[in-house]
Amino acid sequence: MITLGIDVGGTFTDLVMKDHRTGELRSFKTPTTSPHFAEGILNVIRLTDAEPDEITAITHGMTVATNTALEMNGAIVGVITTKGFRDVLIVGRGNRPNLYDIKTVRPPPLVPRQRILEVDERMTGTGEVHIALKESQVLAACKQFKEMGVEAVALCFLHSYANPAHENKAAELIKSELPDVSISVSSEILPEYREFERFSTTALNAYVGPKVAQYLELLESKLTANSINAPLRIMGSNGGTWSAKDMAREAVNALLSGPAGGVTASVGIAHLLNIPNIITYDMGGTSTDTCLIRNYEYEMTTEGHVGMWPNRAPQIEIKTVGAGGGSVAYLSQGKFLNVGPRSAGAIPGPACYGRGGKEPTVTDANVVLGRLRPDRALGGEIDLDHDAALKAISRLGQELDLTPERTAEGILRLAAARMTASVKEISIMRGLDPRDFTLVAYGGAGPLHAAEIAKELGINKIVIPPMPGEFSAFGLLAADTRYDVSRTKLTPLNDISLEDLQDLLQPLREEMRRRLYRDGFQEKNVQLQAFLDLRYAGQAFELRTEIPDPIQNIDHITTTFQAAYEERYAHRDTAPVEIVSFRVVGVGKSPNIKLPKHASNAIGKPETRLVSFDNAFLKATIHKRAALPIGTSILGPAIIEEEGATTVVPPGFSASLDLFSILTLQLVGSD
Repeated sequence: MITLGIDVGGTFTDLVMKDHRTGELRSFKTPTTSPHFAEGILNVIRLTDAEPDEITAITHGMTVATNTALEMNGAIVGVITTKGFRDVLIVGRGNRPNLYDIKTVRPPPLVPRQRILEVDERMTGTGEVHIALKESQVLAACKQFKEMGVEAVALCFLHSYANPAHENKAAELIKSELPDVSISVSSEILPEYREFERFSTTALNAYVGPKVAQYLELLESKLTANSINAPLRIMGSNGGTWSAKDMAREAVNALLSGPAGGVTASVGIAHLLNIPNIITYDMGGTSTDTCLIRNYEYEMTTEGHVGMWPNRAPQIEIKTVGAGGGSVAYLSQGKFLNVGPRSAGAIPGPACYGRGGKEPTVTDANVVLGRLRPDRALGGEIDLDHDAALKAISRLGQELDLTPERTAEGILRLAAARMTASVKEISIMRGLDPRDFTLVAYGGAGPLHAAEIAKELGINKIVIPPMPGEFSAFGLLAADTRYDVSRTKLTPLNDISLEDLQDLLQPLREEMRRRLYRDGFQEKNVQLQAFLDLRYAGQAFELRTEIPDPIQNIDHITTTFQAAYEERYAHRDTAPVEIVSFRVVGVGKSPNIKLPKHASNAIGKPETRLVSFDNAFLKATIHKRAALPIGTSILGPAIIEEEGATTVVPPGFSASLDLFSILTLQLVGSD
């Protein structure tokens, strides 16, 4: 029995294979075949040499939904909304993200006004019918959509979170009139109040859904054509897997599909090493993702954005910046050196790939500085061209009147500054000191830059997990199934009894059980957790608060909220508290994937080569990670190489390997 975790990134497609008969874990990497991602998946599966009938499960982290939203090439969407609310998606909120930019231009709406149609209907905020749905207007809207060539419809009625009857009826009418059109219903996608965010999330789902559904259908058909009949599951933004069918219907939940895998795997590493507080640092070819984990738990948010549009689907709070190995270095106005967010991608890729790329990138800078060597194929497939990298960096350096080496150092420092800023956003800007955390670095380029990032932040300890270049794929392999369900019902906390609270949560718990039972989980592997979105009366925003288990009384919930509020905002109030939304998280526990023990094959004395650190070439020892003896301490400067990643150990750092092949870098002299 073989299970696969497959993560499609902007540059490489990674696979981790678990052979449950032998306990063996193996990793593979191949260039991403954008935009035909399914071909790259088949290519990397072929590298495993596994027989098709031996593969029993596949979990996939994908970028299709994200790319569709960012590249703005999604479906032609039509919206049907309550009369009088046609402009909700266009007006949005009155806040100005760029407060002092007098030239700021509002982003275009996701759906143009001519494709937003109104119908007579109205629910009150408590769910009573105020104006009955005029079905003839829904049918007329369908006729107009057909003439416009609409491919997906978003149903966004006022207060449908309180009573979805009108949306459900309208959906039935649309299905009968437009059977080939995808339908997104706001009371199913996001049954919560705040009309703009609910409308936007639903429209976003309609926008990306058809492409995601088409991709998943194509992928499943290609797998079947290759005699691979294993069930396909997709990693969701919430850190749990979904069936491909469910994700095709609610594709807005896959916008952080890939990065979520690495975060969930990092929690497992944290438990193994007994380090409850970590910051994950995932640097790939296109972007860098960071996440803060406290007490072995990552933060969840419903305040996400994709490009210009709000996305309130539950997601791990991950900060992404456009800085990766393929990030292009260039001169901005005034001849200032800049790095990213534009990326060279997989094709043509960095200049050193030898695929026609001419622009200098972060990877080219690492080649010029000796941190990546040309005689070692990147990802096992791409032979690095040192001369091409040197030419690209030299051209940029001539414009700055700098040597290639100084230019390369500048590129890496600027990239590090961008990545460090993203870590500060999730730590210092929340009153948390990054020096109290351990940095867990992975991704194809993460171990290359981890020490520099840690030094900038004052972090003394870095953990490089096994298979760092494919670590997100490993996370997919080990991920649990997870669903989130919520309902908005504004309720003063002091006006509700424990019995009424349980009655309101019970339907959500039952829905979670139905989903997990349908996915094949037995009760012993099902875990449910309830949350309340709480706020002080009169406030505009709420704080998600876990309900204590068992609940002693309502005052117990109030105290828990006040403590959480004080931790977030450094202030506690005695004002009345109100419930905004009820939430239940359902988790189907998957079998644990244990890391195999390290088997060292030490071979003689390590070789050396010159590597640049702080504008000076130093003699660095070169080690094979697989050959490192357990517990041996390596002093920098050193380079540790393996398939899929390279770890840089600068002067002033030491590195050691433990029983499970976990590499730890420590600032010399620190505890």
